Amino acid sequence: MTLLKNINVNIMLAVVGIFAVTVFLFMLQSHSVPVDQVSEEVTVEENGNEASKSENGNHDETETNTNDNGSEENESNGSDIEEANENTNGQEYLWGLDSADRVDQSFYDCFVTNFGEPVAFGRYLETKDGVSYGLSEEEVAFLQDKGIKIIPIYNHFIDGTTYEKGVQEAETAITYAEAIGVTEGVYIFANVEPEYPIDADFLLGWFETIQSSQYKPGVYGIFGEGRELTAAFERALGNNEAIGEEMAVWHSSEPYIGITTKENKPEFAPDVPDFVNVSIWQYGIDAETCNIDTNLINSEIMDSLW
Repeated sequence: MTLLKNINVNIMLAVVGIFAVTVFLFMLQSHSVPVDQVSEEVTVEENGNEASKSENGNHDETETNTNDNGSEENESNGSDIEEANENTNGQEYLWGLDSADRVDQSFYDCFVTNFGEPVAFGRYLETKDGVSYGLSEEEVAFLQDKGIKIIPIYNHFIDGTTYEKGVQEAETAITYAEAIGVTEGVYIFANVEPEYPIDADFLLGWFETIQSSQYKPGVYGIFGEGRELTAAFERALGNNEAIGEEMAVWHSSEPYIGITTKENKPEFAPDVPDFVNVSIWQYGIDAETCNIDTNLINSEIMDSLW
């Protein structure tokens, strides 16, 4: 009995041991990871790090810097800056016209088709019989609707002598300008033809009267060497230095280069003495196709045209 009892105990212990080993092996197998799976997980993690480098690392920063500061964009920015400097520090000259005739649709079509569209157009404040037609309200509206500035011209005198005469003509010009609605701060140009007698006193009277009004003084004529107008201007400048800076000069060249299209306009090169600061240069007159004269205009005075 004792021997049999011991055998039974041993058998039971063996069974329990086998069962325990079996359970242990089963649990070990269920929690283990295959070697190839471990390798795959490591690979995925490494690839994830590489992707992070591609999105936020040096490679993308290099591309971003190229786009923001690269050679192509720097070249573009450089040219833009250079152009801006030219516009800021230099002087730009724009193409314009003038005429004794009124501008309507037919006349507009003529000069735009044959020569180009001007930025500004010189026109007379009032009609002078046999010489020029004055501005009308319809013409003003037409030009301004086209975005063309108006350069007001006053030509109702033939004698440019004495201070009193200069004052008188300036006052008449102001009256004409107000009647047609010329706005404050716009230049009015006294038209001095080559055959007109002219002196410094007249220019002083014109300048000081217009300057004290809501308008700005200007003078049109031939300012070449040896001209009576040039000598009168120099003497007036000696009496009032402000004339050199505040009276706009519209120089009519002689000899003339000739009429050109807008595309073929010449370089701005009026032949005048150093003391004459030219704002508008009339380089061509009396076009055969349309009754126009051609001009180059300093862009600095554009805000003071109508």
